[in-house]
Amino acid sequence: MLTTTLLVVGMVLIALTLADKEVRRLPLSPALVYLVLGWATGALFEQPDRATMDDVMPRLVFVTEAVVLISLFAVGLRLKVPATLRAWRPALLMAAPGMLVAIGLAALLAHLLLGFDWAAALLLGAILAPTDPVLASEVQIRADGDRDAVRLNLTAEGGLNDGTAMPVVMLALGLLGLHDLGVYGARWWSIDLLRSVGGGALLGALTGLLIGRALAWRFARGDKVARDELLYLGVVTLTFGLARLTHTSTFVSMFAVGVTLLWPLRHESVLATGQVLSERMHSFGARIERLVEAAGVLAVGVSLYYLPPTWSTFGFGILLVLMVRPLSVFAVIWPGAMTRHQRRLLAWFGIRGIGSLYYLAYALEHGVNGVLGTQLASTVLTAIAVSILLHGVSATPVMASYQLRRLSSGRRPRRGVLQPAAAPPPVSVASTVPSPPSSPPPPTLPPAD
Repeated sequence: MLTTTLLVVGMVLIALTLADKEVRRLPLSPALVYLVLGWATGALFEQPDRATMDDVMPRLVFVTEAVVLISLFAVGLRLKVPATLRAWRPALLMAAPGMLVAIGLAALLAHLLLGFDWAAALLLGAILAPTDPVLASEVQIRADGDRDAVRLNLTAEGGLNDGTAMPVVMLALGLLGLHDLGVYGARWWSIDLLRSVGGGALLGALTGLLIGRALAWRFARGDKVARDELLYLGVVTLTFGLARLTHTSTFVSMFAVGVTLLWPLRHESVLATGQVLSERMHSFGARIERLVEAAGVLAVGVSLYYLPPTWSTFGFGILLVLMVRPLSVFAVIWPGAMTRHQRRLLAWFGIRGIGSLYYLAYALEHGVNGVLGTQLASTVLTAIAVSILLHGVSATPVMASYQLRRLSSGRRPRRGVLQPAAAPPPVSVASTVPSPPSSPPPPTLPPAD
């Protein structure tokens, strides 16, 4: 099986490289191509038995977690956002109360449509709640100067909610009798929620600032960091290890360290060198992201061959995209906060992917098995495939149309439109950010109605 895997994966990656120009011309994302190839590849493998899956599951949990962590760090590096509540408010609303709305609606659908009991339905809703940072590159910010409110908020949300979903997963496992919640839920509140999320954010922020200050100190002395790829991998592995050591959220920690790492390099004395390092790390991170995206989606495609969708799981996946995501966004992002078209885009692009695959593997490793495990795996894989299909086909044309609407509109921006800030200060995710008084703001792009 290992030999077959090496041959197939090698041929697929080389073929995709040679056909990259033709693939990019298609109105779909590379992830959709990986999914189809993965499903076709599944026919070449023998379906693993239960003993094999039990042996592989811990490694699958580690691999999927590492894939998401690499992407979260890359997302954090791209996101130049000041540390103010106003700046983070839209993304926090979607990643916290909005995510809870999505979990509740998904759990209700799972109970009514799929026949899951309430604890299992809650687990399914939590697994599918986070939007994915790995597969959302088409709708996220691509450069430091990208100031579009839709891209910024989707990027920040994807970085935040992979970690904030974990406490709900642990709560559902506790209700299923597979995790200790403590007396009256005390252990869940103190450890699974407060220490995991809050401690992870603090750990990541401190780690990023300390490493960033060390880099700034070196740059101020005229030194240069030549091996940016080693720095990239070193920060990721160190933060991963620290989070595991302190039993805090690895996802929240990694996103926080990515956001804060370059903050100390914004001082005027080291700004130029810091920007060079930032560009080089972004370039290296983009290459790593493409690799982990291909590997992750190929794995989803292969798994779908053994757990094919049913009409009920397919219908659940469709409703997750067409009903659950829009309602969860509209519930927390009110009409006055953004333009109507921007809210619709946020409501549409709730991409599910490798983050959900990690939570599925985590649940299976922690005792969800038998009929429930099979139903859970089939539903999650189908929902991911539906998301890749619908969002993969629509991402390129919809975002291109949105950019054209923004550029062609000649009206003044309404309240809720992200205002560009003068460089070099960072840009806010919030829908309205005043320009610094020391420099007049450049012309703003009008919104699309």
